[in-house]
Amino acid sequence: MGAQSQSAARPLDGIRVLDFTHVLAGPFAARILADMGADVVKIVSEQRPGNTPVGPYYRMWNRNKRSLALDMSTDRGREIARALAEHADIVLENFSPGVLDRWGMGYDAVSEVNPRVTYVQMSGMGDGGPWRDFVSFAPTVHALSGLTYLTGVPGRENIGIGCSFNDHQAGLHSATVMLACIEARRRTGRGQRVDFAQYELGVALTGPALLDYNANGVAHEPAGNLDRYDLAAPNDTYPCAGDDRWVAISVTSEDQWTQFRAALGNPDWSRDPRFDSAASRLEHAAELDAHISDWTRRFDAYEVQSLLQSAGVPAGAVQTGHDLIYNDPQLAHRAFFTTAPTDGTDTGAYETPTPVDRLPLHFSRTPTDRYFAPRSIGADNDAVLDEWLSMPDNEIRQHEADGIFR
Repeated sequence: MGAQSQSAARPLDGIRVLDFTHVLAGPFAARILADMGADVVKIVSEQRPGNTPVGPYYRMWNRNKRSLALDMSTDRGREIARALAEHADIVLENFSPGVLDRWGMGYDAVSEVNPRVTYVQMSGMGDGGPWRDFVSFAPTVHALSGLTYLTGVPGRENIGIGCSFNDHQAGLHSATVMLACIEARRRTGRGQRVDFAQYELGVALTGPALLDYNANGVAHEPAGNLDRYDLAAPNDTYPCAGDDRWVAISVTSEDQWTQFRAALGNPDWSRDPRFDSAASRLEHAAELDAHISDWTRRFDAYEVQSLLQSAGVPAGAVQTGHDLIYNDPQLAHRAFFTTAPTDGTDTGAYETPTPVDRLPLHFSRTPTDRYFAPRSIGADNDAVLDEWLSMPDNEIRQHEADGIFR
């Protein structure tokens, strides 16, 4: 298996995935399977400059995959793609509906020659409906689904949930879906098509707000950091010493409130009758938060975290990327950050090992501890075409000369 060849077994060794995805959601889904040992072959092309190893998205979401350069605008390129699909356990794509059908690579065509294939289509809106052909990216899906509105702050409903939350969730859901389909195939002997609308996922992620509206007609307004569904106070982020440093504190029971007060030295304000119950503390949250902020400003965020955690009160410093990589002792202890070594196929700025986050799963018998940086375009053409299609070397060289593998 070229760059992926190793000896120890991994959970998904032997599973073949044909990856037609781009940007984030689809590549992330395929990366999860690749991290667990699946042979993920990513179809790339010089004709699509946004889908090459020079970009940060590509670098992040396409590790542990093999790279096959294929010009899908040519008849022969599409023939080779269909032949590869005959040998795939999973075909994954996140184009607009109908793109792969026009290439002769849709589910109907592929399943005719490979009835055991799992075929996952991760389009923005799903295959059908008046918005079927919408061009969608995370910010538009967040907006349409209600996530932008619900995660804003009062008076600033346009702030939204931030970078690509729905994309990440779509990747996780798709990975689960693919594993479920492989299990269903084990029992039935047949594959299936999955029509996954990332927009519908976004709506589902509105969670209790959606349920509350459906059941009770309650339309929730943006609430910032506040929790609409639990009696928890204090339950917010508070300023600390230093430049723009904060700590999150979440008191979820009366026992924790008692422990919180004790950790602060039982100041006079904490004995105010308005703070005797969670409901009353919520009612007077502005006054409560002002007192807590006066206290937290005197300390470093990690000092507050340590003091409150030692007292049994949930608290955590608001960390930056720098903090996670260089200051976090928990992640360091568990070796969460590692490097994905290159194998000589990278070019330019990426010839050095790439820092990566590990798959946040620890398998006791089938470790997932191998990470390889994304491969340059077409680096695995020879190996994939030999292993999947038994294509002779002279045929590969001829197709290279004809411009099929680019």
